[in-house]
Amino acid sequence: MLDLMPSLRRYARSLTRSDADGEDLLQDSLERALVKRGQWSGGSLKGWAFSIMTNLYRNETLRAARRRSLPLEEAETIASALPPPGDPLEQRRLAAAIDSLAPDFRAVLMLVVVESMSYREVANLLQIPEGTVMSRLARARAQIARFLDTDNVIPMRRSE
Repeated sequence: MLDLMPSLRRYARSLTRSDADGEDLLQDSLERALVKRGQWSGGSLKGWAFSIMTNLYRNETLRAARRRSLPLEEAETIASALPPPGDPLEQRRLAAAIDSLAPDFRAVLMLVVVESMSYREVANLLQIPEGTVMSRLARARAQIARFLDTDNVIPMRRSE
């Protein structure tokens, strides 16, 4: 489990969009995995741990939606988990693009692109068909491209 902690931390932060909430989700997931370790069937420990985290996040999101009366404030994005682009403006634009994705699209993007999981692993982890993983990834990439195209800044040229 210790070897999985960096990946689990990145995934938790991408789901929650917050360092503090991501750490809470990581801690809850690790605690649940340790308490339920007898239920691990001996398959992929990584897949099992990511499934626990995904299910905890989904359950908490549903609970929060039921009791929420005001929208949540904007939280930190997952940009800290990605290698930063050279230009700070580009980094902010990319973070905003990723943050604009629906949670299901963001989860698939993070698991495939950042965590290098296969489509099959992601499908098993999220309990969705592989085709759905591929379509969500394609849509996430297309939405990011559209976001970055519409928010493009063209440098002004000096007239000589």
